[in-house]
Amino acid sequence: QVQLVESGGGSVQPGGSLKLSCVAAESNASINCMAWFRQAPGKEREGVAYIYLRRNSAYYADSVKGRFSASRENGERSVYLRMDRLNYEDTAMYYCAAGPVCGLAQRQYNYWGQGTQVTVSS
Repeated sequence: QVQLVESGGGSVQPGGSLKLSCVAAESNASINCMAWFRQAPGKEREGVAYIYLRRNSAYYADSVKGRFSASRENGERSVYLRMDRLNYEDTAMYYCAAGPVCGLAQRQYNYWGQGTQVTVSS
């Protein structure tokens, strides 16, 4: 079992920025991909970005493309999500996930963090 811990959430005004962090408690050779998901009240959890760790390449959902940027540290145990130009629709609980296969589907990930809340309000 790999424990993932997110941090960095908070409250921000529209147009503002936040940077989320996710740290894996230990390395696991089966993990090739780490991703960020979010879930707003009354909505399904959706994938927003993932990083293919071996190539340090990132992919984004259309809803966040150009505003969010995912990155990792060289040790591959930490990933980050820089979020710029935040709007009300970005309000959600944000979750970090890790697994062997990359994608934006929940079923592709074995390990999940507890989430960190992001609230965009004026």
